[in-house]
Amino acid sequence: MFKRVALIVLVAALALTGVVVVAQDTPPVAVGEITQRIMDRGELLCGVNTGLAGFAALNDAGEYEGFDVDFCRAVAAAILGDANAVSYRPLQAGERQAAIQSGEIDMMSRNTTRTLSRDAVWGATFAPVTFYDGQGLMVRTDTGITQIEELEGASICVQSGTTTELNLADAFSQRGLSYEPQVFADAAATWEGYLSGRCDAFTTDKSGLAAYRATSEDPGAHTILEITLSKEPLAPLTPQSDAQFADIVAWTIYGLIQAEEFGITSENVDSFLTSDVPEIQRFLGAGDNAAGSYYGIANDFMVTVIRQVGNYGEIFTRHLGPDTPFGLERGLNALWTDGGLMYAPPFR
Repeated sequence: MFKRVALIVLVAALALTGVVVVAQDTPPVAVGEITQRIMDRGELLCGVNTGLAGFAALNDAGEYEGFDVDFCRAVAAAILGDANAVSYRPLQAGERQAAIQSGEIDMMSRNTTRTLSRDAVWGATFAPVTFYDGQGLMVRTDTGITQIEELEGASICVQSGTTTELNLADAFSQRGLSYEPQVFADAAATWEGYLSGRCDAFTTDKSGLAAYRATSEDPGAHTILEITLSKEPLAPLTPQSDAQFADIVAWTIYGLIQAEEFGITSENVDSFLTSDVPEIQRFLGAGDNAAGSYYGIANDFMVTVIRQVGNYGEIFTRHLGPDTPFGLERGLNALWTDGGLMYAPPFR
């Protein structure tokens, strides 16, 4: 009797100190500061693009949707059990560092390239890459330009506060080419500058070029050159102040990738709950398998995520795939089993 009372007192004390008692044989987990704020607040604060079709944009109902948005929703589902429990903060490129450092947002999922300096100076922890991209160049089709060498002396629209400025300078310098940069403060202004004829070419990530071309009045009037100027591994990020929360974000993303590899979708996830495959049982946190409890969340957190958001392939197809205006191929963003780079560590 005494031991039982002592155990109850211990559990109550741990709860008051922000420590979550998890599954048997798993040590108590101290929930991180950001994770606790999200739980107390009842919603996730997620930084997104101010507007990039296919990735993060307002729909007709005035709600954010897109490829990047769905990773915010997945994390909310993992922690709170509700993919809709998200408040979005639209951020210009130049606002990203301050937003992540000030605590204005819990995480960011906004077509942001992971680089050494951002890792160090921003005080950020990058999650696994969600989209492998590369910088490209777009020109008006009627110019007949097909090679970067044909842009000698051209004016090029580029956004400030991004990796694209340096990549552009490097690419032209390496080829001994001159150009005139036309620099704009935000993506919308950069695109409008190109459309208005202030520049001969427009440069940003190829995914962005595809998005702008697809939503233009005449997509055929614009051609994306085949050349890729850089590596742009785009990934969500969190403040370095909460490693536990960063781990939740990371394993949620890994879970989306692993779900696709297992063939588990939003449509069939329930049929896998009774699977006798040990790997799948561990992945779904079924039975006595610890999973989310390592981080103070539900063991079956990935079941909730998949039900409400789908797997990585579903997210990609829904927003960027063949039946969308963008029609993007998976390419490097295919699973490793299909020749791509998407690969999740074991859930064990």
